[in-house]
Amino acid sequence: MSTSKQEMLDAINAVRATSRDCKDGKGVIAAADPLTWNDNLYASALEHATDLAKSNTFSHMGSGTVYDITGYALGRKSLFYERIGANGYGVYRSLGENIAGGQKTLQEAVNAWVASPDHCSNLMSHDFKELGMSVVIENNSKYGIYWAQNFGSK
Repeated sequence: MSTSKQEMLDAINAVRATSRDCKDGKGVIAAADPLTWNDNLYASALEHATDLAKSNTFSHMGSGTVYDITGYALGRKSLFYERIGANGYGVYRSLGENIAGGQKTLQEAVNAWVASPDHCSNLMSHDFKELGMSVVIENNSKYGIYWAQNFGSK
C-alpha cells in the first residue's frame, strides 16, 4: 500500500469542505478552510504510528519503549503534544491528534474518523490550519496498519 502525503491531505480537506454534524453535541459544524501540510507534524505522526505498530499498542500515549522516541528520551510514556514539540513544531496556538488502527485504506481510516464524534470534531476544527499524517504497516501486530494524524496552528 502506498499512500502519498498529497493523497492524505486531499482526503482530509475533502471532509473539511462540507458542513457536517459530528454527533458531538455541537450541532452542524460549518465547512472549514483547507489545511496545509506540515513536515514537523508529519514527523510526529510518523513517530507515533511507528511506535504503535512496533510496540503493538494502541493509545494516544506513547508506549514508553524504545519505539516511543520522545517518551524514551523522557524516561516515560510520551504525550501527543510532547511528540509534536520534540519533532520541531514549536510555539503553537492549538494542537490535536487522531489515531486509527486496522483500516486497510486511507478512505476506510477517514470514514472511521468521520464516524467517531471526537475524531470528526478534530477533522472539522476551525482552529487547525496544518496537518501531518502517517501510516505504518506492521503485519505482526494486532491491527497490522496504524494511522496517525497531528493537527496544529501557530
